[in-house]
Amino acid sequence: MSQTKITLIVILMSIASFGLMGFQYYWVRNAININEERFDQNVLSALTRTVETLEKGEASNVVLNTIVQNSALQDSLFEPIDPIELNVRQRQVISTRASMMDSLNLTTGPTLSPTFRRLLQTRGIDDRILDDLQDFFRNMTPEVASGIFAPDEMEILLKEKERYLEYLSDIEERAMNNPQSLPTQPELISEINISSDALDKIRKANMKIDFLNAAWNEVAAGQMAIMDRIEPSEVQLLFQNELRQRGIKEEYELGVVNFEGNIFAISEEFDTLSFINNGVQAKLFPSDVIAKDNFLKVYFPSKNYHVLRQVWLPIGSSVLFIGVIIFCFIYAIKVILRQKALSQIKNDFINNMTHEFKTPLATVSLAVEALQDPDLSAESKFRDRYLGVIKDENKRLVSQVENVLQAAALDKKDFKLKIDTVNIPDLINESLQHISLQIEQKGGVYQFINKLSEPWIQGDLFHLTHIFNNMLDNAIKYTPEKPNIEVTAKDDGNFIAISFKDNGIGMSKDAQRKIFDKFYRVPTGNVHDVKGFGLGLSYVKTMLEAHNGTISVKSDVGKGSTFTIHLPKKQ
Repeated sequence: MSQTKITLIVILMSIASFGLMGFQYYWVRNAININEERFDQNVLSALTRTVETLEKGEASNVVLNTIVQNSALQDSLFEPIDPIELNVRQRQVISTRASMMDSLNLTTGPTLSPTFRRLLQTRGIDDRILDDLQDFFRNMTPEVASGIFAPDEMEILLKEKERYLEYLSDIEERAMNNPQSLPTQPELISEINISSDALDKIRKANMKIDFLNAAWNEVAAGQMAIMDRIEPSEVQLLFQNELRQRGIKEEYELGVVNFEGNIFAISEEFDTLSFINNGVQAKLFPSDVIAKDNFLKVYFPSKNYHVLRQVWLPIGSSVLFIGVIIFCFIYAIKVILRQKALSQIKNDFINNMTHEFKTPLATVSLAVEALQDPDLSAESKFRDRYLGVIKDENKRLVSQVENVLQAAALDKKDFKLKIDTVNIPDLINESLQHISLQIEQKGGVYQFINKLSEPWIQGDLFHLTHIFNNMLDNAIKYTPEKPNIEVTAKDDGNFIAISFKDNGIGMSKDAQRKIFDKFYRVPTGNVHDVKGFGLGLSYVKTMLEAHNGTISVKSDVGKGSTFTIHLPKKQ
């Protein structure tokens, strides 16, 4: 797959992934907003219901207190009052005006009792209207009297009126017996006879009027201090019940804000600043005739937690699905890039293998052609030489094939270590002797620094030999001229550390991450002067891991490399 196609796929998948994440974010944000609004509505509804209950409770208390205090009202409050029937009778009377002489012979006019006078004074009635008792009693109709006097006071009024009527009867009788004694003037007056049943009805009506007046005085108490009208514990209990009915169990801060802006805390824990800025409120006693702006206010510190708890399932599902999509997207990109890298490695491997096989095959082909020449084949010297070349190249081909087969066996872990006691310094010296000619041919030098306190470890002699040979072979191959190779062995706790330092071409950080991959070879440009299939370091790492060891590398481009091997002393 070309780089352009890979780039296009990455761009399209990125657009699709970001678009999906954007849609999921919008959907989750919308769900959170809806739940926040629903939460605020439930809280406001709970506050409103609490305020309504408080208001109804206050009105009920007024009624009940008034009823409890008046036993007579308890019996008559809910009884209907029938219309009061009054019998009005008109009769003619003789109004007389006595002369001074005659007045001396008349009975002294009636006077009002001190009790009735005090009663009139408590009602704010001026004494001057008593100068004409006839006009006073004529204007004091039952309708007027029932609005002024209580039922027991009505009895006092009736007694005073009877005394006055007796006086008028006496005057009338005297006038009839001596009609010439007084100047007369006929006059019609209205007399109202009030039965005891009517008086009882008037008394009950006055009681109801007094009850309503008391209730009105209590209801008009909007001018009272707000905390005198409510009981904090009752408010707390009512509000908790309302919240419980709506499924809200979070902690809250409840308080009252009066019309002056003062805050009265009802709940124990209180954050005034957050309460003022973020609280939800409802007006207290909104039906007061003379109302003041007092509010019941609440703030939920854990509101966001409640909202998220309501939508955690869709949010969690969205995050999970988005995570899966992103993981699959990244994994797919990695697979594409890995496949592209493997394809490149495969091509490089085929090219290297073709080159490595082509050279010995060409040599063998030339040797066979030479041996087919009768003149050359007749000479044993040339024949033996060419047969030796064919034998060496055949060994080389077999070695290359074994390397490829060995790589396949390593992949399958199809090998078994043969653990023996190995002398590490001797083994390193043998490996150095094996490559000493190659180093000398390039004009280089090598040295071995032995700092081991004990030379023996447990390991597989065959594979350890190949490990050291591979490390030294790479040091020579990737050092263009005059190699300077330094091998150091020292103790490291229960391990031994063996470092291979060269002054070769070095490698980049990216190459250091890949050099232990199978078939990977450090790029050397278009010049094919480094032979191999890229299997050496992969083999080294696999064998070291089989020995419970490790390998690491430090390198800079153009400054050489240092490979460090750690092997346990005992397996």
